[in-house]
This record gives sequence, C-alpha cells and structure tokens, in this order.
Amino acid sequence: MKGYAAQDVARLLGLTPTQVRAFARGGFLQPERGSRGELQFSFSDLVLLRAAQGLAAARIPQRRITAALRRLREQLPAGRPLSAVRITAEDDRVVVHDGAAAWSPESDQLLLDFAVSELATRAAPLARRAAQAAREAEGSGDRALGADEWYDLGFDLEAVDVGEARDAYRRALELDPHHADAHVNLGRLMQESGDAKQAVSHYTLALETDPRHALAWYNLGIALEDLKRRSDAIKAYESATLADPDLADAWYNLARLYEVAGRKAAALRSLSRYRMLVRTGAGG
Repeated sequence: MKGYAAQDVARLLGLTPTQVRAFARGGFLQPERGSRGELQFSFSDLVLLRAAQGLAAARIPQRRITAALRRLREQLPAGRPLSAVRITAEDDRVVVHDGAAAWSPESDQLLLDFAVSELATRAAPLARRAAQAAREAEGSGDRALGADEWYDLGFDLEAVDVGEARDAYRRALELDPHHADAHVNLGRLMQESGDAKQAVSHYTLALETDPRHALAWYNLGIALEDLKRRSDAIKAYESATLADPDLADAWYNLARLYEVAGRKAAALRSLSRYRMLVRTGAGG
C-alpha cells in the first residue's frame, strides 16, 4: 500500500495531476493501484518526482530525466530512511548525498539542490493519515493490510514519523513473525534510539529467517560494537561480506576492528577491498 494519491502529490509539489501521471509513465516511479484503480505513490516516489520536477525546470530533455532517475531509483539507500538525503543535479547528472557518501548516476553541470527532509515535513500529514486509515480498517469491514503492506507503510513513515514507522513494522511482524526486512528496519530504529540490545534481538530473528541477509549482518555488527562486543562484531561483519562481497562499509568496519585487534594483514586486505569498491563505485 502506498500513501499518496496523485492529487496529494500534485499539491505537495506544485504539479498538476496530469503532470504527475505523465512522470509516472516514465518508468522511474513504482506507484501501485488503489481499490478503485487510482495511482498510489510512496515517499520514495515523491523524492524522485521532486528531482524530476527540478530537472524539467532546468530544461533537461525528458528522455534524459527518465534515464537518470531510473538509475537513481536503484541507487537510493536500501532500507534506510530518506529524510537525510540531499539530491543535487548538474545538468543531466543527479548526485545523491546520504550523509556518509555521495554518488552520481549521471554527469554535467547546473544547480538543483533540495533537502528531502523539507519534503518529508510537508508530506507528514498525508503519511499519518494513511497510517490512521490503515489502523481503522482493521476494526471495520474494510480490507485490512497484510504484512508486506504494513512494512511498505513503515518504510514510508520513517521519513516523517519514526513512532508511526515503529508501529507499522510491529504490525507487520504480528502478521508475519518471520518478515526479515521488518525485523531489520525495526531493529535499526531501536538501535538509533539507543536500544542496541533490542536491535540485536531483531537482527538475530531476521537472520534466523534469512541467514544471507547482508544488511541484517551489517547492522548486527554495528549494534554489537555499540555493546562493546568487538569480537562478535567482527564475525557479523565477516558474515555480511560473505553475503554481499560488495558491501563496502562492512569491509571498512572490518579493517578498523582488525587493526584494533592487532590483525594487521587482515586489516590491510579489508581496507584494500574497501578502497577498490569505493574507487569502482560498486559499494555505493
């Protein structure tokens, strides 16, 4: 379930519903259909639409916008809230900053700069309304959401209301206790609020369902570091790199912990791997 109708999106971004639908046909958005066939957009769709709007205003050809944003959708931070992301465009190049890294699917030169946090603030009332409607549907004759739909709603809500996002992930897990991605995201929110022990529990449950969930292993490593369990954190990061050899941050953290543990050769190998991934862009 997506939280934003075409009319809501149009009002938020200063577009017409016709323009929103035209962008949707470009293939870089992933709207769903509501019960009456209407388009429903996610917060990630809003981010991409806002970028498309700026590129179009800069007179970038539509085909270039479509090509750039198709690539950008693949590169948005997976499983991470988008409220801290900044998107800049220089002609037909879109540059994404998530606080720790910057990457670009394109190149050239002209300035478009906006903070997704500003868009999140404007979208917050609509996202909360969607969450409230979903809760009310559970006690009425309307169709209640499934676990995947509560997960999707939680992911959207992270950018605008962390408390509502936690509730959505918990509801997903009530319906499907083995929903690995819901455990990972709920664990991360727990960790970010300072509850590393609860985070470890959720990551562990995710890994019981999906032992090759690279993000679960990586986040588990961070939580274990927070708990001063460095040797266990090393094992978690090692498992993350086995599940996803291109996970650059896991290699960097391994290099750092190997260095602290006095494992100089292993630290150098991990750092070399990290630098290679960053240089080639494979770990972005």
